[in-house]
Amino acid sequence: MPLSAIQPDRYDELLQKKVEALRPAFDDLEAPPSQIFSSPKAGFRLRVEFRLWHEGDRLFYAMFRPGEPRAPIPIASFPIAADSIQQLMPQLLSALTADDTLRHKIFQVEFLSTLSGDMLVTLVYHRALDDGWQAAAKTLAAALNINIVGRSRKQKLIIGQDWVDESLNVKGNVFHYRQPEQSFTQPNGWVNQHMLGWATAACEELSGDLLELYCGNGNFTLPLANVFRRVLATEVSKVAIRAAIENLERNGITNVAFARLSAEEMTQALNGTRPFRRLANLPAPLSDYQLKTLLVDPPRAGLDAATLSLASQFENVLYISCNPATLLANLTHLRATHRIERLAFFDQFPYTPHLESGVLLTRRPA
Repeated sequence: MPLSAIQPDRYDELLQKKVEALRPAFDDLEAPPSQIFSSPKAGFRLRVEFRLWHEGDRLFYAMFRPGEPRAPIPIASFPIAADSIQQLMPQLLSALTADDTLRHKIFQVEFLSTLSGDMLVTLVYHRALDDGWQAAAKTLAAALNINIVGRSRKQKLIIGQDWVDESLNVKGNVFHYRQPEQSFTQPNGWVNQHMLGWATAACEELSGDLLELYCGNGNFTLPLANVFRRVLATEVSKVAIRAAIENLERNGITNVAFARLSAEEMTQALNGTRPFRRLANLPAPLSDYQLKTLLVDPPRAGLDAATLSLASQFENVLYISCNPATLLANLTHLRATHRIERLAFFDQFPYTPHLESGVLLTRRPA
């Protein structure tokens, strides 16, 4: 996104245009009126990364236009980044520039912050990191009151911790999350709170148990555990599953079980076509779950054919989408068995064409 696209004075107009561009396709699927959740106009990104460009002994943050990897665009300020990141950027750059050990062959920096005020900085290098780097990084971390991860090929060094702690307010309830470095988290914490509140409200009248696919670190799992009798959540990433289990314990939630399975594998387990030892430690047999509602938050490719077939068997489907095109394609398939009960748009990425969507589907009467 070019910096010229950031136009806070036109934010409401630009959001409305995005919604208007999408709405007709949902009208064709007989969707109800949509709820629209806006973002702060600036300072909304909790995750930011930049290349670090060297000109002699000088360093500067850089971004690039597509297809122009050798033409850096210097970034002196980045108004869509969270205030904590904006404040840290010049301090960090000055410190890296002044220290030969920290500056040598560094090529990327990644900022991960939270609404709660935590900060983790990842420094990425084209060289092996030694004891001298660790000593310099410890001094830098103490001076700036941050945690640092140093990365190079097949190497990861941690100064402090390699995660941030987040607290999100969902309809008056506060949930605490550990968010590991290089594990997916929602980049716009303010809009994420809207998403979680909307999902919770959408499910309040539903009964039975919830099956959640693509659960990540438990972003949706934690608040939805208050709504359903039991939750069975799946994820393939070991790092995300470890964080999700820890997040359950931190929040005192006892009615959720996690399984490290892909959506395809969970479909096979439910259909009885393949047993999985990874389900052996569930608090109850899979057959004892009353799985009436399915929650999916898939990657941009949407749901594959097998998962679509699985979704069509549920009474309710809560679908969170980062790609309206694949969502609409999936909804065209699911409309044979389900109708759209609720629709929401979430502006996770202001000043871009991107718009997140949330849909609650309920099964049509036989």
